Amino acid sequence: MISVEGLKVEFGVKPLFSDATFVINDKDRIALVGKNGAGKSTLLKILCGIEHPTAGTVSVATDTTIGYLPQVMVLQDDTTVRQEAQKAFADIQKMADRIQRMERQLNERTDYESADYMALVEKFSAEHDRYQMLGAEGYEAEIERTLVGLGFERTDFERPTSEFSGGWRMRIELAKILLRRPDVLLLDEPTNHLDIESIQWLEQLLATWSGAVVLVSHDRAFINNVSNRTLEISCGKVIDYRVKYDEYVVLRKERREQQLRAYENQQKEMADIRDFVERFRYKPTKAVQVQQRLRQLEKMEIIEVDEVDNSAMHLKFPPCLRSGDYPVICDEVKKAYPLTSSPSPQTSHLVFDHVNLTIKRGEKVAFVGKNGEGKSTLVKCIMGEIPFEGNLKIGHNVQIGYFAQNQAQLLDESLTVFQTIDNVARGDIRLRINDILGAFMFGGEASEKRVKVLSGGERSRLAMIRLLLEPVNLLILDEPTNHLDMPSKDVLKEAIKAFDGTAIIVSHDREFLDGLVTKVFEFGGGKVREHIGGIYDYLREHGTNEPPKPNMVSDSQKSQKVEPQAPVSNSYAERKEQQKRLKRAEKAVEESEKKIAKMEQRLKELDSLLCDPKNASDMTLVTEYTDIKRALDEEVERWEQLEEELETMRSEE
Repeated sequence: MISVEGLKVEFGVKPLFSDATFVINDKDRIALVGKNGAGKSTLLKILCGIEHPTAGTVSVATDTTIGYLPQVMVLQDDTTVRQEAQKAFADIQKMADRIQRMERQLNERTDYESADYMALVEKFSAEHDRYQMLGAEGYEAEIERTLVGLGFERTDFERPTSEFSGGWRMRIELAKILLRRPDVLLLDEPTNHLDIESIQWLEQLLATWSGAVVLVSHDRAFINNVSNRTLEISCGKVIDYRVKYDEYVVLRKERREQQLRAYENQQKEMADIRDFVERFRYKPTKAVQVQQRLRQLEKMEIIEVDEVDNSAMHLKFPPCLRSGDYPVICDEVKKAYPLTSSPSPQTSHLVFDHVNLTIKRGEKVAFVGKNGEGKSTLVKCIMGEIPFEGNLKIGHNVQIGYFAQNQAQLLDESLTVFQTIDNVARGDIRLRINDILGAFMFGGEASEKRVKVLSGGERSRLAMIRLLLEPVNLLILDEPTNHLDMPSKDVLKEAIKAFDGTAIIVSHDREFLDGLVTKVFEFGGGKVREHIGGIYDYLREHGTNEPPKPNMVSDSQKSQKVEPQAPVSNSYAERKEQQKRLKRAEKAVEESEKKIAKMEQRLKELDSLLCDPKNASDMTLVTEYTDIKRALDEEVERWEQLEEELETMRSEE
């Protein structure tokens, strides 16, 4: 569908990437990954023709349609939600208008025998057949299904788009792209403004998409559930892994280990050459060998090793005062907003009512639910930012650290990034400020930027770092992961897990919440419901088709006990049959052992090849090594089962 050959993109002295060559095929669902600034969004723009590469070609097959959702776009505000979604079917609407005009002409004309009339009949039939083939008559139902899937209520359909926030209008644009059913979908952070239910709806849709999908996302669960292939931009190269995201993570780790071995071998070889040159540089009898070694050194292509992310960095909150046993208690809390402009008898909009909840010291809890159901509203009630009805008590000695999107606006614009953090850091942590900044994508020269030149996302990350260094015992985080990449999210997650205090987290990121929270409060329909357990426990209880966590199936299979065999009769025929089964079992064990030996031998050969610097970046060898290793693990597990069955048979003999 799309063929990319020799692509190179330069914005400065060093190219973002070069010599990128790959093909996007029908039904490919590609996760495009790499650190921030690697060029992911740029590559998407090149694929859809918005930007042009420095060198190389992008060939798109004839009649291939492309749908592109950028992170930021200019939105129109002069229509209703339904009318805006209907724009996706503009071509079909034009076709319907043409069919109606032809139908009127056929009804008005009386020259039934003329060639002109027959030509009109044929044209009408062909156009009508095409209209029905496109399923055009059901497009209104398709619009409704898509809008509801993305979180809109049916009562929203006739509302002007200008009444919605930027996040909801982005959902309308996403709906329009999905409704057009393009052959290739290019999605840049499509989950940024979606809640958990909408994300799950979208990933189920994309997992069965009839065309190709290329997406950029920092939502690990989302891209893993959607992808069947991963393209990584790293070290200025685009590397193709034909596996889903979780498997790519394993392959990348193995590849990096092989790169390191090859890099170390090359460095040793280069050191030996330099040592030889230095020893014999001025010895006439060795002049030829010295020149040969120098030429060899010049021709060497230096092996690059993938950058190491800072996800392994551990960050700990500073010590804080112990709070009371119950930092937050809500008793019959209610919040309603007045509708001053509404002509209806209803004078207020109820957000929630009869909220009764208690959060204990040390608990980590999640607030989840559709956007607009009151998660952030209750947080503002807890912070005392807005009035409410009922009783809401903040416990003894509670020191709140609050992160919301508007926190970024409160930063001092005259300071640099480094100064902003240096002003709040205390003790030994000051020695690690650069490491912390690097973990949140402010490494190198970025730490010297003034706050006033930072983007909204960069300011949010900086506000998050500041919060991590303040001595608080109640953390309230409203969508903390929106502007973080995966390594940064891992740093934040580990810091919160190690946090001694209490945490309330408003988030739609399932992978971030998994293993972090032990209680979920669900907001919906004006009520707040408590669910004991983690986020995946809540999703299963909620009736979603959430896929099992990694290794759940295999672990359950491993835990199944082998059913005892029925007692064997002493009859000659049965004993004969049992001996045959025993021989078959012995043969199966023997064949399995031969397979294992053969695979182990090949792994040794591949290991030797990959230690050679020339083969360090050979993805064919890397893929073969990984495939054989996986097959070996499976075969060893199978051999263990066969051996156990064989022992059982022998004991029954």
